[in-house]
Amino acid sequence: MLYTGKGDKGTTTAFGCDQQRISKSSELPEALGALDELNAFLGFVKMRASDSSRIQEAILDVQEKLFIIQAEVAGADKKVEEGAVKEIEKIVNDIEKEIPPLKGFSIAGGTELSALLDVARTLARRAERRVIAVNELKLRVLAPETLAYLNRLSSLLFALARLANHLAGVAEETPRY
Repeated sequence: MLYTGKGDKGTTTAFGCDQQRISKSSELPEALGALDELNAFLGFVKMRASDSSRIQEAILDVQEKLFIIQAEVAGADKKVEEGAVKEIEKIVNDIEKEIPPLKGFSIAGGTELSALLDVARTLARRAERRVIAVNELKLRVLAPETLAYLNRLSSLLFALARLANHLAGVAEETPRY
């Protein structure tokens, strides 16, 4: 069954919480929801990246890692591997060698794919903030690799957005202030 009806009064349970009911508006469900929202949106971005298997592969890997992070935040004995942060750093470094140097802030857009990746970047930052709150409130003790991965994730999505524009031959626009 796809529903239980147990959450009709605004409460839920999370794995590892002794099945006690907690408010759906509390930090733990907020963090899990933000991670889920990011992962779902990345599925849409991946579909729109059909011209770039490189971007699709990077997004799929992120989606897999986000499931692990969601499980960890929910209370499962799971965490991203130590090398996951290094993998992101390598991809970002490789992209930076390929695209023009950054000259300041850039206005989101250029191509549809770049704009979608910029939205994903902001969703990643929100998910990171929510997960940090869970960690700071000691609702979960999260692995340092998890926090580092979420911090690097927005950099990866920004690099992929810039790469999407570059591959399409679209120059970045900077704000005029």
